[in-house]
Amino acid sequence: MVIPGRKIERNNLLLKLKDGKYLLLMVLPAFIYYILFKYIPMWGVLISFQRYSPFKGFYGSPWVGLQHYQIFFKSPFWWRCVRNTLLLSLYSILWSFPAPIIFALVLNEVKNLRFKKLVQTVSYMPHFLSTVVVVGLFYMFLSPNTGPVQKVIVAMGGEKSDLFAQARYFRTIYISSGIWQSTGWGAIIYLAALSNIDPTLYESATIDGASKFQQLKYITIPSIIPTIVIMLLLRLSHVLGVGFEKAFLLQNDANHETSDVLETFVYRTGISGGNYSYGTAIGLLTSVVNLCFLFIFNGISRKISETSLW
Repeated sequence: MVIPGRKIERNNLLLKLKDGKYLLLMVLPAFIYYILFKYIPMWGVLISFQRYSPFKGFYGSPWVGLQHYQIFFKSPFWWRCVRNTLLLSLYSILWSFPAPIIFALVLNEVKNLRFKKLVQTVSYMPHFLSTVVVVGLFYMFLSPNTGPVQKVIVAMGGEKSDLFAQARYFRTIYISSGIWQSTGWGAIIYLAALSNIDPTLYESATIDGASKFQQLKYITIPSIIPTIVIMLLLRLSHVLGVGFEKAFLLQNDANHETSDVLETFVYRTGISGGNYSYGTAIGLLTSVVNLCFLFIFNGISRKISETSLW
């Protein structure tokens, strides 16, 4: 027996799918990509509970339970890796996250459209450079022998020094290179949010005698708060995830104390060391912690600002 209500719902769903078939076709490549490269590989997390051997495979490798997780927490390096990862994430949130917001607010006040487009284009360009190129450029600029930054330091009475060989400068170089590379591109979404603000609000504020700072404080910033909150939540969902490529390329024996993060530790032990199960266990643990952070911060945001991801 067919229930009429369900039949109507099924027909409505088919009609919606038919009406949006071209949109679905546009989404299809991304859907296939996520299925093939994101969801199917999740099967591999099973090896974090095994003593995996490529010759024995998934079904032949012995199960060891939580042994790899216990080994990680008994490792003398686990706290150093977690601490360095958390500090890099914290500094990125404090410095890198506000940078595109400030840049978008400043750029929004520029009235010369030609100059505005020029600045936008120039600021977007670093985003399209690979991490290898960005690190290479910073090596050139900060080189103790030929780097222009070192020449300026010497001209001001300072001494030459290899900044990459000093652990205390690693985080500064990492964060500053990230700001340079991502500020322009990250400002796009905030510029889009600013363009949606009703111009009549500014006109009314001007008539009432509000200054530019007051308009910024009471109109502009409150209007883009939901966008800022969403972007912040997405950033907080990767608290234990920093860029492996940049950390790995900037890492050397001299700065290992501050540059060794979870991703480089996983690479060193899991891939280079051939201990795939151990590396997978650390990666899975990182993902679970990030997911927990996302749920916690999303719940806090929903209660405080009534803005959340779901």
